[in-house]
Parts: sequence; structure tokens; C-alpha cells
Amino acid sequence: MVPLEKCLQAATECDAPMVSICGGEPLIYPKIEELVNGILAQGRIVYVCTNGMFMRKKMKDYLAAIYSPEVEPKLKQLLDEELISDQDAETIRKSDQTARKKTVIRPTKWMYWNVHVDGLEFTHDLIVEREGVFKECVAAIRMAKIVGYQTATNTTVYKETDAQEIEDMFRFLSSLEVDAHTISPGYEYDAAKKDMVKRLGKQPEDFFLTRKMTREKFKDMEQWADRFTIIGTRVYQEFLAGRRELTCTAWAIPTYNIKGWKAPCYLMTDGHYNGYQEMLRQVKWEKYGVVNGVARDPRCENCMVHCGYEQSGALGKNYQRGDNWKNIKFNFGAKPKPYYAGVIWPRPGPL
Repeated sequence: MVPLEKCLQAATECDAPMVSICGGEPLIYPKIEELVNGILAQGRIVYVCTNGMFMRKKMKDYLAAIYSPEVEPKLKQLLDEELISDQDAETIRKSDQTARKKTVIRPTKWMYWNVHVDGLEFTHDLIVEREGVFKECVAAIRMAKIVGYQTATNTTVYKETDAQEIEDMFRFLSSLEVDAHTISPGYEYDAAKKDMVKRLGKQPEDFFLTRKMTREKFKDMEQWADRFTIIGTRVYQEFLAGRRELTCTAWAIPTYNIKGWKAPCYLMTDGHYNGYQEMLRQVKWEKYGVVNGVARDPRCENCMVHCGYEQSGALGKNYQRGDNWKNIKFNFGAKPKPYYAGVIWPRPGPL
């Protein structure tokens, strides 16, 4: 477990404008509230990447910390939609000084709950190997929107993922008024391959995408991005759809964990470094990625993942005329409106 002080120091050292707190499951980190608030205090955007299972608990802590009669309309709506129980509501109403002084995660335009959703109910529960997780994710997102948080989802697409289901998933999430979505192809990096064999009994070649498969799955990526609140760059979307090439810039989204700065990227581990600048200087970045269709490292051959290529589109790598305007227009233009027609969200079931 990385101590809180080291987490905050890593954010300062890297000085990235946005920090994604991932895991495992970050909401089981004992100091998660202090970590979120500490990074926000540094003036950064925070994504809390969660499976959604503990979100409602954290939001109930927040409601208890701020409770006043003005909170009652929100409690009523949460009760009406079965997102909290009568006992939860009474606990919030009777919050004592300890609950009110507790450090909590508060709604802010600089923080997102980033919920892992890999498909609709059957598919997502199958992938995470636990029935009811999808409904809990939906309940947590719905509660977050009522309480006033920003929400996002992250989705990984695998070989067996049905592209129509992904579109249906975006349509459903749009009905929940999710603020943003990220999506990326599943990639056969070493740790994931071992996990798939051990946990799901699947061979990597039956589960992960080749570059050709990725482009087939994502051929409608630009249309999805026009219809739903997918964030990122138009350039990366064109890359996923097979309409252009990009080179990897893994150094632009670095990963810090208990061993230090992980290199060369989130997906592959060839070493760890004590300092961020040390990692930038010492890693032979030219050894990695795919250039002109040729993989510099065989492990990179099928990778088109956002943590290697999304930033390439933002930084102007493989620049084509009009790229900057495309990205500006996509990110600052009008956002798609929520889709409500014919969508009924599933109730969460027992709390």
C-alpha cells in the first residue's frame, strides 16, 4: 500500500493536470478521502476509478456530514428510487459530530466517479464474475447524479464484445445522464493474459484483440463519439477506426505504484524508477510502440490502448492538417443530449 504522503508527492512531482486513482479498488484504500481531497487541493482534476461497489457508502458518508433540512428533498428522491434504505435515511438524519467532522468525498466539478462498465448487465457481471455488480454500478451512478457528483464510465472492449451491445450500453448510460465515457480496446499484456487463463479459463488468443480486430470493433467510433459523451480526441478515435496511424507516447500518461514510477507504460513492466524525471531520462522510449506498421517491441504489436495513444492525438504526434481544430471542436463544441427513449434502468436490489 502506497502511503498517503507518497501518493500526494507523486502527483506533485509529475505535475500532471489530471490524476486517475485506480487499483485494484481504490475505495478500499483507508485514506481515500484524504487522497482525493489532497490532490484536489493541488489544483488537479481527479478521476476515482472504481467498480462501483462502495460508492453508495461513500456518498452516504457525505450526506451525513452535511445533513440539514435542505438535504431532505434529495433523501426523499433517493428513498423513492430505492437507492437508500429507511435505515440509511435515519442514520443520515441522526448524524453526530463524529459523522459531521469526518473527511468525505464531496461533489465538485473537478472530480469524477469513473465507474468500470464493460457492457450491459449479463456481459458485465460475467466479466467481473459476480452477479448484481452491474445493477450496483447503475444504482451508484444514479445516486451520484441525484446527490450532485460528476460521473464517468470506463469500458474495455474484448474480442467477444458485441459492438451493438456497446452502442446499446452507451445509449443506456446516456439515459442516466453520465457526464463522460472512456473506451479502449482490450490488449494482451502479460499480466492480463495470466489473469484470463487463471480466472476465466480462457486462452489469450480467444479473448484479446489484434490490431485488425480492434479496427473492426471500433469502425463506428466517430459516430459513437458524436452521439454520446465520449471524451478524448477526435484523432485517437480516427486511429481506433483504422483511418490513420499514430505512434505511442506512453510517457505522457505515467503510472506510479508501490514500487515507484512504472515503465514503460501502464500495461508493460520493464522496471520501476524512484523519480519521474529519472524515468523520463533513462527509459529508452524509442524501443517501444509501432511505427509505420512495424512493432519496435513484439509486445506492442496489437496495442491501440488509450494510455499509449490517446495523448498522441492531443500532443500532435503524426500531425495532419486540421488535427488541432478537430480536437478543439470535439472537446469544446456542443455535447450530445441525453437519450431517454424506451430506457428503464434496473433497480439495485437488496442493500
